[in-house]
Amino acid sequence: MLNIASYFPITNPTLIFFVVLLIILLAPIIMGKLRIPHIIGMVLAGVLVGQYGLDILSRDASFELFGRVGLYYIMFLASLEMDLDGLQRNKYRALVFGLLTFAIPFVMNYFTGIGLLGYTTGAALLLACIMSSHTLISYPIVSRYGLQRKPSVVISVGATMVSLLLALIVLAVIVASHQGGGGIAFWSFFILKMALYCADLFYAVPRLTRWFLRRYSDAVMQFIFVMAMLFLMAALAELIGLEGIFGAFFAGLILNRYIPQLSPLMNRIEFIGNALFIPYFLIGVGMLINVRLLFAGGNIIWVVACFVVIGTLSKAVAAYLSGILFRLPLSSAHMMFGLSSAHAAGAIAIVMVGMGLKTAEGRPLVDEQMLNGVVIMILFTCIISSIVTDRSAQRIIVRDKEVAHDEEAPTTVENILVPVKYPEYANRLVDLALMMRSAKRPQGIVALNVVYDDINIRKNQEAGQRLLDQVSHYAAGSDVHLQTQVRIAANIANGIKHAFKEFQASEVLIGMHTHANVSPKFWGEFHQSLFNGLSRQIIMARLNHPIATLRRIQVAVPSRAQYEPGFYRWLERLARLSENLECRIVFYGRKDTLQMINEYVKNRHASLRATYIEMEHWNEMPKLAATIADDHLFVVVTARKGTVSFKAAQERLPEELTKYFKGKNLMIIFPDQYGDDKMRMTFAQPQHTEETSAYAALRDWMKNKSLLPTSLTEKRDKKNRK
Repeated sequence: MLNIASYFPITNPTLIFFVVLLIILLAPIIMGKLRIPHIIGMVLAGVLVGQYGLDILSRDASFELFGRVGLYYIMFLASLEMDLDGLQRNKYRALVFGLLTFAIPFVMNYFTGIGLLGYTTGAALLLACIMSSHTLISYPIVSRYGLQRKPSVVISVGATMVSLLLALIVLAVIVASHQGGGGIAFWSFFILKMALYCADLFYAVPRLTRWFLRRYSDAVMQFIFVMAMLFLMAALAELIGLEGIFGAFFAGLILNRYIPQLSPLMNRIEFIGNALFIPYFLIGVGMLINVRLLFAGGNIIWVVACFVVIGTLSKAVAAYLSGILFRLPLSSAHMMFGLSSAHAAGAIAIVMVGMGLKTAEGRPLVDEQMLNGVVIMILFTCIISSIVTDRSAQRIIVRDKEVAHDEEAPTTVENILVPVKYPEYANRLVDLALMMRSAKRPQGIVALNVVYDDINIRKNQEAGQRLLDQVSHYAAGSDVHLQTQVRIAANIANGIKHAFKEFQASEVLIGMHTHANVSPKFWGEFHQSLFNGLSRQIIMARLNHPIATLRRIQVAVPSRAQYEPGFYRWLERLARLSENLECRIVFYGRKDTLQMINEYVKNRHASLRATYIEMEHWNEMPKLAATIADDHLFVVVTARKGTVSFKAAQERLPEELTKYFKGKNLMIIFPDQYGDDKMRMTFAQPQHTEETSAYAALRDWMKNKSLLPTSLTEKRDKKNRK
């Protein structure tokens, strides 16, 4: 019989690289289903394929090489992405919080290592370094809520740099003491070398960078230059007795001003690191973890408990103490705690450095239990940080009553992008766009047809152009000139997003997926990718009848919708639609939300026939199905995940619309949200987003198999919909 085990672990370099790429491809998909941070997913994948897991891969020299590059990349990007201008404006408070969020966890975790875990002085100091730094793993949540300029956020970002810098300095001291002794002469010479290192590089590197970037514009040469500076500074740091990751972090600080966040150079730097080097490093870390220790006894549980509890508690003490000192509201202190409580990149980098250090007896300074404990601690703190940051962001928005600003003035630029594909439906979409556009603008509508880049490209291009000619003639009947484009793309959603940027569109109006033979999913092949990857307003419509025959519009509005930045945009579009159709519009929602809608309608559309009906809970929405006739339009204002008006019950929207509103005229609106267009990928926040979690799929399966009591599922659904 064929002995499959004899082929493992894989030692062939080609196959090793193939397996690593397969992990990098599949880990975000699987972790997205499990709602686990992707950085942890890469580490867990390394555990699975490593010698302590299934023993599929051998940790060869490639993991050493790419792992070291990835380690430097993490520290380099951490400092390269910092907002130095924001730090300058809040430098004193950021410095105070940075010192507190470094010193308090440092002291508490040092004594935890000595007293509760029995570590040596060196191991306890290393643990203190790990827990005193933190990573802004939940910062993308802040961006989605548009709170980047809030004092608590700016202070936290600045404190991150301070605490990480201090932790790296202490780490450098620990490394130097293990390598060269600890006399007065040694420390004096060490401090002198460090001062000369920082001063010389601060003087030379900016001048050299400015000269090179001005003289050479070639994309490859600029990228290679930045990488050369990164590894030169890391090598010089090692040469003078510092750790290489200090040099990588320092390189990011110096080059920060010369590499803008939205520049092509920054995009190339992030892409190369996030696509290959950083995942390679994280997989290599996972391969070092001995999972068998988790089942060897209770000591590892004690280690993890100490790391998570004391580490989180110490960060909380620093955050709330700083909130009191700065006289900030409690919700701001929550935000500071949420942003400063996660450990990821810095912790992994520091523990990997510690693994290379030896005690006086020749034993590793970091044992397997400590390594396992740190990785599990990262998982817990990332989850805690994400939850606290999300909830505090919502509290800050509600606390400051920051409703959306009324930006729908007549001078506001409006360009409605209308992707069309099916001839029988295209005119209705254009008709809807004509009803929603501003009457004072002769243009403002862009019709788009995206075709796949395949063997039928010429045929599809011709068909697409004929379709665009059709809708152009149709719009010309209303004396409106359409801009049109047939676009070639390997991915439909990306083609629409790129066209959105090219035409500087304000929103997208697209038909809902109705062809089951193309895809059985509610959202179809690309709709979900579109609204998850674009932060601007997206309107999806399903019109079973000509739009002119509609005699009523009924709108379900979620609670807190008035706090979304796109609140007035969708409200203005629906008001125009109702006026042009001369039909009644009925709004269902919470009292405070309806008051904001009523105020806007009175000021801008006094003649509009509007009715307001209170709907306290989102679970009342299915009841509206009985009130919707064939000549009504039912509009659902929903929200993307991570926005202030999003609620868990909205994840069940596809099922509810399919069950209760089948055959109805339907419109789903995803309002504008804060943040960028999500085209950037980071090792902590990949672009890929799963439609449903594995937990939801398991729950639905158990419910269908009657493994969950009916009363339990009903209670859970009722709780989620509130």
